Amino acid sequence: MTLQDIHRYAQQGEGLKIEFKKKAAYPEKIVRELIALANTEGGVLLIGVDDDGTVSGQRFIEEEVFVMEKAIRERIFPVLDYEIGVFKLNPKKGVAVFQIPKSDGRPHYLKEDERKKAYIRVGDKTVQASREVWEILRRGKNPKDIVFTYGQKETILMQALAERERITLKEFAYLAKLPKFLASKTLIRLVLANVLKIIPQELEDQYMLKS
Repeated sequence: MTLQDIHRYAQQGEGLKIEFKKKAAYPEKIVRELIALANTEGGVLLIGVDDDGTVSGQRFIEEEVFVMEKAIRERIFPVLDYEIGVFKLNPKKGVAVFQIPKSDGRPHYLKEDERKKAYIRVGDKTVQASREVWEILRRGKNPKDIVFTYGQKETILMQALAERERITLKEFAYLAKLPKFLASKTLIRLVLANVLKIIPQELEDQYMLKS
């Protein structure tokens, strides 16, 4: 990683794998971005870069790194692997780069009020992972042959997807007259079996046939 790389990331703008922060003012919130990157496709978090991509740098950048690393240690579970680099723009200001690989330990999560919350990237945004996404991340780490019976509920689902491109958990549960938990288990199983693809959304995930 070089200063040239930082400017290249800044020119690309925020996206699935890139997040900018001017400073680490709220490290307990910024760690959500790191969790989301690790749980999705990996990526970089740049501290000292404005939302518009201006590489303005931050004074006392080492202090920004210190508070971020403390938050990572104390708030992210399981332990997150990352690399960090500090690059000086001038004697007073610098940029910190956190490089986050797509994690084999996912789902990583944050503990808030005794609740575990996982996060993922959807486009250039970080959103809380649904129960279904959490379970797919957890079970998808060690892919196994998923065996399922192709019954009435699966038939209803396939008929619905023949008429529309995508379906939500709520729509499937209604169409198949299933309790939500059973509809959820069915969708998760079909995603893990590579029959369906999940498209995480900020409000409600969608499912479609895998091509």
